[in-house]
Amino acid sequence: MDEVDRGILELLRSDSRLAYTKIAEALGLSEGTIRQRVQKLLKSGVIRRFTIETADERPEALVLVSTSSAFSTSKVAEQILTIDGVKSVSELAGRYDVSVIVSGEEIASVNKSIDDIRGIEGVQDTHTLFVLRKWR
Repeated sequence: MDEVDRGILELLRSDSRLAYTKIAEALGLSEGTIRQRVQKLLKSGVIRRFTIETADERPEALVLVSTSSAFSTSKVAEQILTIDGVKSVSELAGRYDVSVIVSGEEIASVNKSIDDIRGIEGVQDTHTLFVLRKWR
């Protein structure tokens, strides 16, 4: 990797949608050269993927749910899916029976969703983990 590659990476880090022509203009090279360099960086694994980053800093929590053996875990999971703020529901094997990702505009709305989960018949216990930082 040379200075040109580092320059390309720096520009793409600031805006991954930047057109090859704009990168070429900024670095004083041709668009074709930039296109070939980016393809080489992709093929070698230096660039793994192009992505977006949003300013969505909504609070999120992982809720682990234990269900009563007298109730169907699948039916409890289906009821959890109907709650506002629930992003995903998964059945588990192990200490907990269901995992739930809950998101909301503020902590209070996440707490309401968690309270609604606790109110479902068949939910025996919950353990909540609030997300502090997401890496992916």
